[in-house]
Amino acid sequence: QVQLVESGGGLVKAGGSLRLSCAASGGTFSTYVMGWFRQAPGKDREFVATINRSGDSTYYADSVKGRFTVSRDNAKNQMYLQMNSLKPEDTAVYYCAADYTIALQTRAPRYDYWGQGTQVTVSS
Repeated sequence: QVQLVESGGGLVKAGGSLRLSCAASGGTFSTYVMGWFRQAPGKDREFVATINRSGDSTYYADSVKGRFTVSRDNAKNQMYLQMNSLKPEDTAVYYCAADYTIALQTRAPRYDYWGQGTQVTVSS
């Protein structure tokens, strides 16, 4: 059983930056593909980014490509999401997730474990 805890959310002005963290415990972190998802009020949960087990392969949603960077530190059981040039449409609850698999994963139902989420609000 893997427990995931997100942190780093907050209120930021458009054009600003935030760095989210996801701390994992209770499992072997390096055996999980990790992902970031977000859900805005009244909308479905959407894929943001995913990173493979070793951290050398990533994939992003078109809406965040070039602005967001996902990374991980397997020695610290942590994943990160560096968010730059934030826009009001990035406002959402951000979730990290873990999938016991090999390939990068963009589909939420395939993930095995989820964190409780952290709120990101971008003001215009």
